[in-house]
Amino acid sequence: MFTGAHVLLYSKDSDADRAFFKDVLEFPAVDAGHGWLIFRLPPSEMALHPSDDKGNTPDGEDPLLRGDLFMMCDDVRTVIARLEAKQVVCAPVVQERWGLRTSIRLPSGAALGVYQPSHPTAHDAAART
Repeated sequence: MFTGAHVLLYSKDSDADRAFFKDVLEFPAVDAGHGWLIFRLPPSEMALHPSDDKGNTPDGEDPLLRGDLFMMCDDVRTVIARLEAKQVVCAPVVQERWGLRTSIRLPSGAALGVYQPSHPTAHDAAART
């Protein structure tokens, strides 16, 4: 039915954050024109959590889903070491019931979640069915 998902991230300095994703995090990208980069994401999964948030509601339309983006990894401490070698600031690692999490600081000042899941993952579910 669907061919993919397109994630929108809003940034106070989108040019600097685009350069960070391209040059520091090394995400492959295509230029959609005028330097507007669209990045290839790693395999992904989605979960739905309850919210009281009204969301972003354009006039006359239903509220759009809002969310947080976490990059997943197999070894969060190795990821932190690689990023810190590139002078990327990482938050302390926190043990959650669902895995180990940290965040990294983007040039805009926003944080990007990173976690090592301890739960079953769905991003390779197609290979298991």
